[in-house]
Amino acid sequence: DYGYQIAGMANRTTLVDNNTWNNSHIALVGMAMSSNESFAYEIMRELDVDYVLVIFGGVIGYSGDDINKFLWMVRIAEGEHPKIIREGDYFTESGEYSVGAQASETMLNSIMYKMSYFRFGDLRMGYNQPGGFDRTRGYVIGRKDVTLEYLEEAYTTENWLVRIYKVAHDVNRPSVKYQSRQVKTKKSPSISKKGKSKKGVLKSKPTIVKGKKPTVK
Repeated sequence: DYGYQIAGMANRTTLVDNNTWNNSHIALVGMAMSSNESFAYEIMRELDVDYVLVIFGGVIGYSGDDINKFLWMVRIAEGEHPKIIREGDYFTESGEYSVGAQASETMLNSIMYKMSYFRFGDLRMGYNQPGGFDRTRGYVIGRKDVTLEYLEEAYTTENWLVRIYKVAHDVNRPSVKYQSRQVKTKKSPSISKKGKSKKGVLKSKPTIVKGKKPTVK
C-alpha cells in the first residue's frame, strides 16, 4: 500500500505497490511476511531486499496498520503457495484472528509479528497498563520477548507508526581475516656477459631455392 509513496517521496525502489498486475510476485512477498524469520530471510535475499517497512498502530491506536491487514497477505500467499501457507494456521484454536495470549505459534513466529512487536513488550503506555499492551487490538500481545536474527531495526518513528528494518547480508558466508603476506619471488636467470657477444645459430634453417621463370615463345 505504500509503494507509490516510497518511490515518489523517497526515490526508493519497491517490490510491491498498488499496481497488482503481478499476482505471483505479490504472493511471494506475502509468503515472506507470513513465514518465520529464517524462511523469510531466504526470500528477501532472493529478491535482493535491503530494507523492509511495516506500519504499526499499536501505540497510537491506528487500526489501518499491517497487523490488521496481515490476513490479506496470508490469503494471497496461500493462493500461489497452498502447500506452504495456510490461512487456518494463523487463527486461534477457537478460530479467531488474534495476536494475544491465544495466538497460534505460526502467527507468533511470523516475520510480520516480529517486526511489528520487536521491543514492544518492554513498552508501557500508561501507569495501569502492562508492557506490551496493544491499543489497537485492546489486549496484551501473546509474546513479548521478540528477538531478531536476520533483521536489524534501522528506524522507528516516535509513535512507532513507521518501522524500518535492515536485512542482514551474507550472514553465513565465511570470511577470511586480513593478514600481511610476503610473496616469494623467483630469481630471474642470469645471463653471462660472454653469452651476449655470441651470435645465435638457427637450427634447421630453411633454404630458399629460386625458381626459373618459363620463357614464352
